[in-house]
Amino acid sequence: MIKAKLIPSFELGWAEGVKLCVSPHFNSRPDNEVSLLVIHNISLPAGCFGTPYIDQLFQGCLDIAADPSFEALKGLEVSAHFLIRRDGGIIQYVSCDERAWHAGVSSFQGRQGCNDFAVGIELEGTDSQDYTELQYQELVRLTLGLMTRYPMLNLDAIVGHCDIAPGRKTDPGDCFDWNRYKHELTLGLSW
Repeated sequence: MIKAKLIPSFELGWAEGVKLCVSPHFNSRPDNEVSLLVIHNISLPAGCFGTPYIDQLFQGCLDIAADPSFEALKGLEVSAHFLIRRDGGIIQYVSCDERAWHAGVSSFQGRQGCNDFAVGIELEGTDSQDYTELQYQELVRLTLGLMTRYPMLNLDAIVGHCDIAPGRKTDPGDCFDWNRYKHELTLGLSW
């Protein structure tokens, strides 16, 4: 349960009490709307955790020579609002009031371009490996804070990357426990 920790508050879209690692890969939201939360996963190199490479990718300074798989990422301009590490550490890259570049070609309920109205949370992980207890705790806590700050967010407006880009994306993968996550959110909303 997450009651032991406070739900974060937000100042100008920045969550209080999280590590900042500001990305240059963002721009303004066209309608200043936040009405969707997208859950992703990421690991660099694939299946490796605790490396500095996710921060480097989102900051536009990934050392391409560090791993052969990084060649495919050369010149990529991408970011998310948050990353939750395996140990539960949260890093924020872009203010939630701004548009991060995480969803790519995407649609939700007939609306194209989900980056325009979505917050993106990356979980350090893979489609095929269980997420940690600390990741679920911090994801629930962060989500409750976002739902408080952005009232258009609700349980029906929380999806995986796979849901807004089917056929192109598979994250957060089969190992993500949606039932647990949404159950804990429901309990948190009743506090």
